[in-house]
Amino acid sequence: MNRLPPAKRAHILHLLVEGMSLRAASRVADVSLNTVYKLLADAGEACAAYHDEHVRGVKARRVQCDEIWSFIYAKGKNVPTAKAPPPEAGDVWTWTALEADTKLMISYAIGDRSARTALAFMEDLRSRLATRVQLTTDGHYAYLEAVEGAFDYGEIDYAQLVKMYGTPTEAEKRYSPAVCVGARKRPISGRPAPAHVSTSYVERQNLTMRMGMRRFTRLTNAFSKRLRGHLHMCSLFFLHYNFVRIHGTLGVSPAMAAGVTGELRDMDWMVSLLPK
Repeated sequence: MNRLPPAKRAHILHLLVEGMSLRAASRVADVSLNTVYKLLADAGEACAAYHDEHVRGVKARRVQCDEIWSFIYAKGKNVPTAKAPPPEAGDVWTWTALEADTKLMISYAIGDRSARTALAFMEDLRSRLATRVQLTTDGHYAYLEAVEGAFDYGEIDYAQLVKMYGTPTEAEKRYSPAVCVGARKRPISGRPAPAHVSTSYVERQNLTMRMGMRRFTRLTNAFSKRLRGHLHMCSLFFLHYNFVRIHGTLGVSPAMAAGVTGELRDMDWMVSLLPK
């Protein structure tokens, strides 16, 4: 099978991580949609493998976690009436763990919002850390048992930031989240410093994801049609974010700031990770 030249592959991947849909990327790059699908699959697998191998032994101090909602094929409430939905159709959550100082995406997981997914996510995060950290999550109940199950007693300083929301208007219910009217910091284990009990950075990362991955953009038809495509796009995006993209505040990539790598990578480097 003929393969695209490396420069062309780099161009297409760059379009995808800058928020362009697969169909739009195929039109701009003048290649078939199947070619873009195949390239994304190869890139997603290669990026996931690189992240799994190299984002380890992270010397972090403060980690913030959150979950961002999306859906596969159809929203969960619409799956029963959807036409020929795949088995994985419905709501899907992307769990993220961001280091507050370096903005490194240490760990991510994709699944439902259950305690089982939360535990797998926390165990993966624990396996990548080299230091004791202060961990902050929102008030989602699944985090409580997950953190307790993944970390040994006294191994982590953990707190939850529980936000309180007002009653939204009818218009806000459809297009905007309810207004946050307050937040309560709740220590769970260890001795978390109150000043650093925050999820601001990881919540800002949610916007970065929605801007950089078209399938996360609300009110469009660019949503993921298959779970594997969702997985591949997230793996591609997070590796690019960690190793290639220069953070505006840091002046370097998050991986450089965290000491995971000593040099700034580029799209040609990402292409070099793909099967030859």
